[in-house]
Formats: sequence, structure tokens, C-alpha cells
Amino acid sequence: MTTPRTLPMTVPAQDLPARVRIHEVGARDGLQNEKAVVPTGVKAEFIHRLAASGLTTVEATSFVHPKWVPQLADAEDLFPRLADIGGVALPVLVPNERGLDRALALGARRIAVFGSATETFAARNLNRTVDESLAMFEPVVARAKADKVHVRGYLSMCFGDPWEGPVPVHQVVRVAKALMDLGCDELSLGDTIGVATPGHVQTLLAELNEEGVPTDTIGVHFHDTYGQALSNTLAALQHGVTTVDASAGGLGGCPYAKSATGNLATEDLVWMLQGLGIETGVDLDALTATSVWLAEQLGRPSPSRTVRALSVR
Repeated sequence: MTTPRTLPMTVPAQDLPARVRIHEVGARDGLQNEKAVVPTGVKAEFIHRLAASGLTTVEATSFVHPKWVPQLADAEDLFPRLADIGGVALPVLVPNERGLDRALALGARRIAVFGSATETFAARNLNRTVDESLAMFEPVVARAKADKVHVRGYLSMCFGDPWEGPVPVHQVVRVAKALMDLGCDELSLGDTIGVATPGHVQTLLAELNEEGVPTDTIGVHFHDTYGQALSNTLAALQHGVTTVDASAGGLGGCPYAKSATGNLATEDLVWMLQGLGIETGVDLDALTATSVWLAEQLGRPSPSRTVRALSVR
């Protein structure tokens, strides 16, 4: 018999959102960084379990050319297996119009494009300059919006770049605003190599606001390379951000930035939010069980501290 979990104790803090929407990226951003290709059936079961845990947004896959991300080459096979998931948004990544065609053909109603705040990463990730990548996204976003498809714009290297070092805030703001001006519905600020600190986070958010990008269109995507992901998330919440990207079990990284370690673990995020009295709609025990199950499929333990702590109760 399982002992009822009474922790964390709920102690609200002032001036924080009442509710946070978690944008779950484990099935896409997490699994794309695995060395071995995860079977399609396991991916489908993983996404079904994530949805059943109460997550309302689960990023499903990517329609990038299989040559670049072979771990997600089964997108056409996987996406139809998710048709029975109701009430959960299942966004997919598309790099260009060809990717958009593939996604729309399968009925996707939420897509994401992914840009870079730095030239070096744009060249390595998209084989284009920053401005050339924005030009590539323009018809993708326009066509998606004409079809009433929701568009998210990812922006990588917002806080630091492994080749270029510190990234000036004004440089990030320029590209972020350009993405939003294309017509994106929301913007995800990526700390791709996990070097952000809370003051940097709040400064960037304030500068974006000053340039006309409202807080309610912004999400944050932190990696935990230096153990700062939760403190950076709290800084974003204090600014009013209500969308936080996270990855079940702390899976993920970035195949094009070798210093990028795992994403913020969804369980670690939910533990903190529950303690703050912030609603997420997520059943932490069910989510933890899902990450334990996936870790068994992958043959290694979850890096999430919350998963490790709760799974030995």
C-alpha cells in the first residue's frame, strides 16, 4: 500500500501567477537527443501517459528531414497514433514549407519554427544566417496562420552561445521581435546551454516588453547545465510569465550544441509549483511513474531529482 504524499507543503509567495501551463517537450526535445532510436510504439505510449498525467500541451515530434534528426524520422508513423488523445495540444516542429506540408497532411493544428539569436548556431543548426532563417520561416508562418494553425516561435541561444560567448540582450530582442512580427502566436526563449541567471532573465523579459512583445505571449525554456533552471523559472514567474517548457524526467539537450545538457525536469518544476500553490493540473505521482517507466525503456535512471526521490518512497 502506497503512503499518501503530503509534501511539498503549500506555502504561496506573493505576486506569482495562479496557474502555469507546462509545455512538455520530453517526447520531442528529449528523445531527439537519445543516441539510440526509440521505437515508435514506445514514443506513442510515452505521449499517451504524459497526456493522462494532466499535461495539456505535449510536443509530439519534428518534421525535420530524417537525415538531420534520425531519432524523429518516424513522425509520419507516430502522429496518427495520437489521434485518440483528446483535449491535449500536440504541437510539432517544422523547419520549412516542406515540413509544414508533412505536418498539415497529418492534421497537425499546432506547429513551431525554431530560430537562433546567434549567427554561429543559425549556421550549424539551419545552415543559414539569422536573417536567412527568418526569411525561410516567413511563408511557413503565413501559410499556417492562413489555415488557422497556432504557431510557436522557438529562439535558441538567448542567454549565451558556446562559440560566441555572451549574447547581447538587444541582439536577442531584435530576432525575437522579428519572429513575432512574422505572426507567431507565442515565443519560447531558449537557454540552450543553461548559462542564464535570474537577473539576466528578468532584464531580457523587460526589454522584450519595452519593444512591444507582451509577457503573455512568452514562454521560457531553460536547461539545467549549471543548476539554474528552477531559479531562472522563478525569476520568469515573478515577471508574470505563465508558460514554462519542461521535459519529463529531465530528458534532452541539443544535438547541435554539445555543451547543452538536459532540460528542466517537469517533475522538478511541478514540485516547486505545487509548493508555491500554483496550479498546473498535473498529477505528479502519475508523471513520476511515467518517467520511471520511460527510464526502464531507455535502460538508465532518470536524471530528475524529484523522480529519484519519489520513486524510492
